[in-house]
Amino acid sequence: QVQLVESGGGSVQAGGSLKLSCRASTNSLSRYSMNWYRQAPGKKREWTATITNDGPAKYADAVKGRFHISRDDSKNTVYLQMNGLKPEDTGVYYCNEMDLERGLGGGWREYWGQGTQITVAS
Repeated sequence: QVQLVESGGGSVQAGGSLKLSCRASTNSLSRYSMNWYRQAPGKKREWTATITNDGPAKYADAVKGRFHISRDDSKNTVYLQMNGLKPEDTGVYYCNEMDLERGLGGGWREYWGQGTQITVAS
C-alpha cells in the first residue's frame, strides 16, 4: 500500500510563492503518474498538474505558466512549485499517485494524500 504525505502548505499574500512536497512511502515500480489536485471551499476537487515518465508535464489552464510540477525519484517525492499565487488558488491541495499493475490481477491503482491547506490573501 502506497502512502502519500503532503507538506509545505500555508498562508501567503497574493503574488507570493509556495512549494509543496509529497513523499511516497514506496518507490513503486508500477507508478505511472504523480498528480496534484486541489479543492476550493464549496467546490469539487479538480485536477491541477501531472507528471509521468513518458511525456511532458501537463497543467490545468488555471495554473499553467504559474505552477511547475517536478519529482525526485531518489527521494520518492513530487513537488509543486506555485508562483504568482492568486486568491482563487486557495484550497486544499492533494497529492495523487496512479499505478498500473501488470500481469494477473493487475490494473489501475489510485492513492491519495490527506491534503494540505493553501490560503492566498488578497
